[in-house]
Amino acid sequence: METKLIECVPNFSEGRDKTAIKAITDAICNASSVRLLDVDPGEATNRTVVTFVGTPEDVIEAAFQGIRKAAEVIDMSKHHGAHPRMGATDVCPFVPVSGVTLEECAELSRQLARRVADELHIPVYCYEAAAFTPERKNLAVCRKGEYEALADRLGKPGSGADFGDRPFDDEVARTGATAIGARNFLIAVNFNLNTTSTRRANAIAFDVREKGRPMREGGKPNGKPLKAEDGTPLMQPGTLPCTKAIGWFIDEYGIAQVSMNITDITTTPLHVAFDEVSRAANARGIRVTGTEIVGLVPKSAITDAGRYFLHKQQRSSGIPESEIVRMAVKSMGLDELKPFDANEKIIEYLIASDNAGEKKLVDMTCKEFADETASESPAPGGGSISAYMGALGASLATMVANLSAHKAGWDDRWKEFSDAAEEGRVLVDTLTALVDEDTQAFNRIMAVFSMPKGTDAEKAARAEAMESATEYATRVPLRTMEQAIKVFPLAQKMAEEGNPASVSDAGVGALAARAAVRGACLNVKINAAGLKNRALADELVARAEAITAEAERLEADVLKTVESKI
Repeated sequence: METKLIECVPNFSEGRDKTAIKAITDAICNASSVRLLDVDPGEATNRTVVTFVGTPEDVIEAAFQGIRKAAEVIDMSKHHGAHPRMGATDVCPFVPVSGVTLEECAELSRQLARRVADELHIPVYCYEAAAFTPERKNLAVCRKGEYEALADRLGKPGSGADFGDRPFDDEVARTGATAIGARNFLIAVNFNLNTTSTRRANAIAFDVREKGRPMREGGKPNGKPLKAEDGTPLMQPGTLPCTKAIGWFIDEYGIAQVSMNITDITTTPLHVAFDEVSRAANARGIRVTGTEIVGLVPKSAITDAGRYFLHKQQRSSGIPESEIVRMAVKSMGLDELKPFDANEKIIEYLIASDNAGEKKLVDMTCKEFADETASESPAPGGGSISAYMGALGASLATMVANLSAHKAGWDDRWKEFSDAAEEGRVLVDTLTALVDEDTQAFNRIMAVFSMPKGTDAEKAARAEAMESATEYATRVPLRTMEQAIKVFPLAQKMAEEGNPASVSDAGVGALAARAAVRGACLNVKINAAGLKNRALADELVARAEAITAEAERLEADVLKTVESKI
């Protein structure tokens, strides 16, 4: 299951006092298990932009504690800076990274807004996706007049805060108000050009950016600017919505770049921006030679790009994620200026590397895994082996799909088999993850035995923990069964329609999937026997037996098809 991750980018109205800034970031980091990604103080703006990422629950808690500490260490009545602001915590946006929608982020940000108002008594305006009115989607509307206008705006119909609205008093004079909301992920990216001309780079930027360029008489660069009746310049829109861009020359690299902010990657994905900038550059006799990503990106931005470029070649995208990432890197030249380290540039990979503990079973070689299984340690055991058998079964069916997608003479069917391979890759990844989860479930039971049992309270806590751990250890192999049985339809399709030379591989995939189902069923039964809740135990076992019976039938169908073709 994809981990739910949210990025939070609070802006605090303090950029000069390092002690105050550290107090805020310490409060954020100490509140929960978030990963602090960046702290960017600005002296002229007297503002610090903090970026951190974590699960929804952790991000809400960390943001709240950061806002609380900012209210303690920043006095807005004494604040001066070049950047617009209205509170100690000026803005606090939630940004979906993975496993979370923008709508969910909006609701989570409203939960934070309500808590900040209720517990800290700070007026909060909800903006962008969390706004309650269309006008307040625009941050500038929420922050109109900045801090100095709060006395006139708060406690008034139409201009008051969404949460915690109150008349301006001494407490609000110190904290100011806060804007909390949700927006899509912003990617900062520079497209490298084979030119040193800033003017030409700017022309490309104006071609593509949403704002476009000023319209001129006769469409000539030196023509008189055209204006609307109200005197505002008439603009020729660019081709990429949700983008801002300029051209510049970078001394360090000796080249010009189109520097772009993509403010909504769901509207304009990274790969679409790359292709469009390339098209605009080519039209001016210039090439995009590579791409420089500034900061971090969500995994989807890179994997979506990898799939896009594979599909342009009519190649299957049902391949390992690492290969999809490599395709994106090579296609967009992400490594032209410096090596592209996915573990440092992709948020999900960075978080995973932070959480990496002892070596996982799935990271072992085949021989290491076999030796570990054969050792006197009780884990990994049959549950992990069953999950791995399921992963191998899914891998074989996926292999047949990929071979079929690339088979000479079958070019018109590449998308059909690519989709099948993508389906298989999901099963491979899910079942592979269950290899380690099954062993973790066993270790959780073992950990209960070390709990104290001297008092009645300790005995009760130990018994409750054992029941919970046993239920978990029963549900994990059941999930293995639920995933492994999904291999059969794919294996059947590949046996019937896939590359005839690989039909036996589809059959072996079905055999492996059935072994996974039957093996996991045995683990469901032996673990369910330890449950005190017999009704639940019977329910889980009945579900396992039903899946096993279905797997037997499906396996027979696949093997019948295979035998008829060899």
